[in-house]
Amino acid sequence: MPDGQLTLTSQNLKTPRAAALAGLLFTVLFSGSVVLIRLSIPANPEDGGVWLKERAGTVTLALSLLPFAGIAFLWFIGVVRARLGHLEDQFFSTVFFGSGLLFLAMMFASAALAGGTLAAYAVDSSRLIDSGVYTFARTVMYRITNVYAIKMAGVFMISLGTIWVRTHVMPRWLACLTYALALGLLVSISSSLWVTLIFPGWVCVVSVYLLMVNLHNPSTSL
Repeated sequence: MPDGQLTLTSQNLKTPRAAALAGLLFTVLFSGSVVLIRLSIPANPEDGGVWLKERAGTVTLALSLLPFAGIAFLWFIGVVRARLGHLEDQFFSTVFFGSGLLFLAMMFASAALAGGTLAAYAVDSSRLIDSGVYTFARTVMYRITNVYAIKMAGVFMISLGTIWVRTHVMPRWLACLTYALALGLLVSISSSLWVTLIFPGWVCVVSVYLLMVNLHNPSTSL
């Protein structure tokens, strides 16, 4: 085998240091989307769909941010796994990775329902409201986001916090904070979208810590 090819195949793929910014990008995009949706759509599913006419543009903007937030979240998962390196535990990592993907899939499903509702209203507004489809779609969206997706976010945090405790790759205070916030998400029975902001807030804290470590130790791998 030529020396050049041997060099290329023996090199390890390094995580870009700029990837640590993915968590902050996710926080901004996801939080912005949630805030726009919460300010535009009333909490009561029986609101009559007034927002479909008056706030359609704002909700469309919020929904357009979610795909990019999802991409940033996948990068954040990659950064966290790169931080673990060879210490990654197969059991907890499977739960951590699977719950993260489920959270993302559910948020996309909820956004797709919202987008479909907007499209249906633009075609035939009176039929959508009178048929009961609007109320059904609103209820399903809130159930997916505030029950299933939030619970998966809690599982994501607990599994990752457990990995940190076992491997000591992150400080204990951050693991304890992770447990506390995850417990709040798991036991929460609130229908408020504001509860959803706990998760991006936690991602922001983790990302800031990783960036600070990287700045103080430039030679340290993410």
